Amino acid sequence: MAVKSNELAHLHEMLLKMASLVETAIKNSVKSLVDRDSGLAIHVIENDKEINSYDVKIDEECIRLLALKQPMGKDLRFITTAMKITTDLERIADNAVNIAERAVELNREPVLKPYIDIPHMSRIAQGMVLDTINAFVNEDTSLAKEVIIRDDEVDDLNRAVCEELMEMMIRDPSTITRVVKVTYVSKYLERIADHATNIAEDVIYMVKGKIIRHMEPGSL
Repeated sequence: MAVKSNELAHLHEMLLKMASLVETAIKNSVKSLVDRDSGLAIHVIENDKEINSYDVKIDEECIRLLALKQPMGKDLRFITTAMKITTDLERIADNAVNIAERAVELNREPVLKPYIDIPHMSRIAQGMVLDTINAFVNEDTSLAKEVIIRDDEVDDLNRAVCEELMEMMIRDPSTITRVVKVTYVSKYLERIADHATNIAEDVIYMVKGKIIRHMEPGSL
């Protein structure tokens, strides 16, 4: 029995809604840190339940389609890719929650330094998540490849942030606790970018049937 177009459209719709919630979680978690808005941070933490609910519903729908419709070819790749994407989206949301939790803690203490690189990393990571979902919906492998290349920019920023914070900690040991927490925030953003990269790789597999994990960007 073939998978109906409306069933795939429903799966599309749930994925887009989940991705929208995840993108908002990233944005608001960093905003809660920069603006010292702990109420917004708590809102991010509480909203994670809705994202988790979508993760479960999408997985259940994918399993139902696999079991009852036994899809082949492109439909099979679409459904299995959707399952992988929801896993990465859920982990991205978990990292946004981690940022929000660090924001609540840091907002109780004096500002360590102006946040410049962290919001920049967040904008790149948000853009990567948005573009991977657009690549998925539009089956755009060129856009997926652009996302994979952009991951290096986030890695470079993370290294720069960590080096600067380590120097600050050495100069003033009283900052150690705050430095460690901000370093965690930078690392969480790096992980978000890594998960967006995973999604981009899955999109290329879905469209072309080609597994590109561990390949150098120039050989994609």
